[in-house]
Amino acid sequence: MITAENILLVGSILIFCSILISKTGYRFGIPTLLLFLLVGMLFGSDGLGIQFDSAHDAQFIGMIALSIILFAGGMDTKLQDVKPVMTQGVLLSTVGVLLTTFLTGLFIFFISDRTSANISMALMTSMLLAATMSSTDSASVFNLLRSQKMNLKHNLRPMLELESGSNDPMAYMLTIVLIQVISSGSELNVEDLIRDLLIQFCVGGAIGYAFGRFSVWLINRINLLNSSLYPILLLSLVFITFTLTDLMKGNGYLAVYIAGAVVGNAKLVFRKEINTFMNGLTWMFQIIMFLALGLLVNPHEMFEVAGVALLIGVFMIIVARPVSVFLCLLPFREMSGKARLFVSWVGLRGAVPIIFATYPVVAEVPGYNQIFNIVFFITLMSLVVQGMSISKMARWLHLDLPQEKEGNEFGVELPDEIDSKLEDLTLTEEMLAGGNRLADMNIAKGTLVMLVKRGKEFIIPNGQVELKAGDKLLFISENKPES
Repeated sequence: MITAENILLVGSILIFCSILISKTGYRFGIPTLLLFLLVGMLFGSDGLGIQFDSAHDAQFIGMIALSIILFAGGMDTKLQDVKPVMTQGVLLSTVGVLLTTFLTGLFIFFISDRTSANISMALMTSMLLAATMSSTDSASVFNLLRSQKMNLKHNLRPMLELESGSNDPMAYMLTIVLIQVISSGSELNVEDLIRDLLIQFCVGGAIGYAFGRFSVWLINRINLLNSSLYPILLLSLVFITFTLTDLMKGNGYLAVYIAGAVVGNAKLVFRKEINTFMNGLTWMFQIIMFLALGLLVNPHEMFEVAGVALLIGVFMIIVARPVSVFLCLLPFREMSGKARLFVSWVGLRGAVPIIFATYPVVAEVPGYNQIFNIVFFITLMSLVVQGMSISKMARWLHLDLPQEKEGNEFGVELPDEIDSKLEDLTLTEEMLAGGNRLADMNIAKGTLVMLVKRGKEFIIPNGQVELKAGDKLLFISENKPES
């Protein structure tokens, strides 16, 4: 019997199980988002029997989740890191998506028409199937690169994050246009496609930037009585940005990503509270989105398309993605072949292709069930094969760097409006050779010691405090203006 209490209970159990399983899976290098997807499948119609078959509801959940994920990803994107690879990222997210769609679509049409594969699709339907899978998944890429704290050479991490955060609009637009062409029975008009893409990108980019600036201005100037309301206010602006952009025929996903980048790179009051809120919300909606998509699929139906889906997936990983990447990065001669190969390997599929695959289901495009199951199978394949091997591939290609230290061991952060920086230092015997008091240390002018950490004890220092080797000092110093 379906009641509000039952839905709340089952949903809570699903989230609870997902988090516990993800803790175990992380030790074995299994992507946590893959585990969330598998938990949904385990509890679904072919597992424990939870019935969820609404593609409309899955789309709605995906829309909310992607808005939050892309905004949070934009907030974490540092412009100083992205600027050197901006051109590469934009090319991969636009031309790269088009090339992947074209190559994969032709391959699907070829095996459909000239082989004994269990698939029969016209050219436009083949292109539609390819378009739904043509973008890398922002949730998967952000999650893997950040949860594994990967640090890569040649600015590869910001390039990959920029690509994954900005290539969904192109795949979304191609998917919608191809559905319209198939449903109406008309011919694909390249001029109309280019015009629509330009409108989507220009309107989405303009509104995203404008709302990003407005959000910064409002949050820094409004005086709310409770600091917990600031992140909620920002969340409302995220959804306003997405819906208003969509109403004006722009791309909402691009708009929220750009708005997030603007907010993340500006001085912001209560940044720590906002980041904590957005990170928690991002994780929650990632879990909900992957669970919902896992519940939506009927695993036994994937066996019918397993052979052809495996063939298409291998082609995308080995041919379509590498060819697209190498062609897009051809003008950048300073980029090594190993770097191009690694970018090719990080062509992760995830929730976004599955959500896009629900659009043909809702539109009842001929063969929609086959399209959805193929996309789901290839997503699982990508998360297993590519998702579990990204860090190993980086080490094998000698592109990994030591992890950068984030924050300080004291867990202290400063508001953006305080123009200072915090650093910590662990004392050694050599540092104390000239005296073991704080007054004996040669501390630079404009720098103060805020705290001393000795084991689990915190000491508020003064000049006469005696220091020991192994003590950790927390310094605060002025930010020197750039010359």
